[in-house]
Amino acid sequence: MTNDRRLFSPSTERNRSHILAILQRLLPDPATVLEIGSGSGEHAVYFCAHMPWLHWQPTDGDPAAIDSIIAWISHSGLPNIAAPLELELHGETWSIRQADAVVAINVLHYSPWSSTPALFRGAARLLPKDGLVYCYGPYRRGNAHIAASNAAFDEWLHGIDARFGVRDVEAVEAEARGHGFRLEELIEMPANNFSLVFRRE
Repeated sequence: MTNDRRLFSPSTERNRSHILAILQRLLPDPATVLEIGSGSGEHAVYFCAHMPWLHWQPTDGDPAAIDSIIAWISHSGLPNIAAPLELELHGETWSIRQADAVVAINVLHYSPWSSTPALFRGAARLLPKDGLVYCYGPYRRGNAHIAASNAAFDEWLHGIDARFGVRDVEAVEAEARGHGFRLEELIEMPANNFSLVFRRE
C-alpha cells in the first residue's frame, strides 16, 4: 500500500527532453511561466529541474491532476514550482495576473475548439509585448493529416468526445493572429508532432 498520489504519463517521458531543448532556447532568464493543463505534473518538475531560473505555475481543471501535481512537487523538493491552480480556461479572468510565457502541451486536441480562442484571449490579457505562447502536439497541415497514425489518433479522440480532435495549424494560427500573436516558429518534433511558437505583437 502506498500513499504516492503521483500520476505517470508514458508520453511525457517520450517528449519531455525534446520540448526542454526548445524551451531552454526560448524562455528568458528569469521567467514566469503559466502552464495550461499540467496533467500529471511531470513536465513541470522536469523543466524546473533543468531550468532553475524559471518560476513555474502549473494549472489543471481535474482534481486528480491537481493531486498528482502536488505530489510531484513535494517529491521533487524544487523551490521554483508554485502550488497548482484550478484554472477555468474559458473564464474572463484567470487567477494569475501576469507571466512571461504560456505553455500548453497536448491541450488543444484534448479539448473543444473553443479552448483555442480562450487560450489566446487569456494569454493576451497577461503577457507583455513579445510574450511567448508555446503549444505542443499533433497538428494537421493544409487541412490534411501528416501521417496515418495522426489520422487514427484523431478518430480515437472523436470517440472520446466528438468535440476533441487534431487541429489545423492554419486555423490555430488565424485564431492566434486575431488576438495579437504571430506564429514565429513551426518546429517538427518526433512522432509526427509539432511545436508552435507564438509571440505577442
